[in-house]
Amino acid sequence: MEEEKLEKSFILELATKRVSIRKFSKKKISFKKILRILEVARQAPSGANTQPWRFIIIDDLKLKKNIRKICEKIEKNFHKKAPLWLKNWLKNNKISYSKPFLIEAPYLIIVISNKKFPYYKESTWIAIGYMLLAIEEIGLATLTYTPSNTEFLKRILNIPYNYSLEAILPIGYPLEKKNKDRKKLSEIIFYNKYGLSFSI
Repeated sequence: MEEEKLEKSFILELATKRVSIRKFSKKKISFKKILRILEVARQAPSGANTQPWRFIIIDDLKLKKNIRKICEKIEKNFHKKAPLWLKNWLKNNKISYSKPFLIEAPYLIIVISNKKFPYYKESTWIAIGYMLLAIEEIGLATLTYTPSNTEFLKRILNIPYNYSLEAILPIGYPLEKKNKDRKKLSEIIFYNKYGLSFSI
C-alpha cells in the first residue's frame, strides 16, 4: 500500500519529468513566476539556518550577451586544455563551449552563496534543487550551468568577495524534448553495507 502511494507522489512525478534543457523559446515569462521559483528556493534547509544563498535576476539583453561572450571564451579555453579523455566525454555528450541558452532564455538567475557560513555550498545546492522542481511545476525549464572560471561574473555583477558563484540558471519555455535515462533503483542502493544489494 505504501509503495502505491509513492508511485503516485506529485514530487516523484515532477522529479521524473524534469530534464536539463539547453534550447529555449524567447516567449516572455511572467515575473511572478520567477518570484515563485525563488520563494520555493528560500524554503530550503541550510546549516544552522544561515540561508547563505542570494539570487541575481537578469533579463537585460546587453548584459546577457556580455555574459555569454565571456563564458564562451572561458569554456573554449577550457575545452582546448582539457585532457583527451575529457575532450572525448564532452564530445560524446554533445557539450560544446557554445552557450546560446545564456541569451535565448528570457531570464538568468545567478545563484551565489556566502562563504562566511559553514556548509554554504551544500546548503545553496539544496536550494537549487528546490528551484529545479519549482521550475518544472510551473511548466518552465532550465539547467544548472557553472562556468569553468567564475571570477569575471563576480566583477561585472559587483558580487562581494566573500560570495561564491554556484550556478547560472537560464529560465524559459523549452524548445526541445529529451528522454531521461536513469539507473534502476536496485542498481544504486545497498542494504546495511556497501555491496549488499537486494531485490525490489
